[in-house]
Amino acid sequence: MSVGAVVSVTGPVSPDQIGFTLPHEHTYCQLWMARHRFDFPHQLEDDDVLAEEVGLFRAQGGTMLVDLTLDEVGRNPEKLKLLSERTGVHIVMGCGWYREGYYLPEERLDRRTVNDLADELVGEIEHGVRDTGIRPGVIGEIGVEKGWLTGVEERVHRAAARAQVRTGLPLATHGVMSPVALDQLTVFKEEGVDLRRVAVGHCDSFPYPDFHLAVAQRGAWLMFDNVGQLRAGRHEERIIHLISELIRHGYGNRLLLSHDTCKVPQLRYHGGPGYAYLGETFIPRLLEAGIAEDVVTQITSENPRRWLTV
Repeated sequence: MSVGAVVSVTGPVSPDQIGFTLPHEHTYCQLWMARHRFDFPHQLEDDDVLAEEVGLFRAQGGTMLVDLTLDEVGRNPEKLKLLSERTGVHIVMGCGWYREGYYLPEERLDRRTVNDLADELVGEIEHGVRDTGIRPGVIGEIGVEKGWLTGVEERVHRAAARAQVRTGLPLATHGVMSPVALDQLTVFKEEGVDLRRVAVGHCDSFPYPDFHLAVAQRGAWLMFDNVGQLRAGRHEERIIHLISELIRHGYGNRLLLSHDTCKVPQLRYHGGPGYAYLGETFIPRLLEAGIAEDVVTQITSENPRRWLTV
């Protein structure tokens, strides 16, 4: 591993090269590959459109994008590398297994030991994915299907945790509309993970301050990563208030912001928020809400840099 660097698909990146970062996104993503999904006819595949979309983020001063797409939903190391080279945006690739509804039969996750799974992850992290030589820079997103961990999901979580301990890579989770992240963090802690290396995904899908404070008090990062997905109504206003309260409690140094773009309708090309909404719309709203500019810079640049640096 490259100590003191962020591992991107084009190689190690010095932390001083990292500024405005999107810590939870997807570029090439095929959600319809899951056996139970028939509701995603539009997926992300068009090289030119994706380069244009990521280029809008680059034009805002964006420096790095974390792609948490895993094999079950279309991870493509070679395309990520080409996209990074084409746009000038550093891209960090994820590794691991997503959530039970997406696990592939050939992965045999229900028949393998935790250590065997952890060894597979460490092999990718140290040598690259398959024969590409392209290495992941984050473990995740490691998720749950519902509001609890199933047996096989717990096995995956423990494997991810052991790989994290062995390699030092940051770890990202998936869990929605429930406080299941607290159970995920308990498993990671049991395996010896420093929870300061864990980013809890989709905190904005469970918008309750007691939950957010519980995550922050354990030392984990709170990732509000559905920015722009629910623009109508009052939800975004509520999220801004929750972020303001976390800052007031002294947790501005534990917050991360992103879009979780994973479907074509979310792209600017189709009238969606794209990868530029955070910079164009959400950050100005944070400033209008009274959050200081240096705090916003901390959340969007300094925090992801600290989380991602090995």
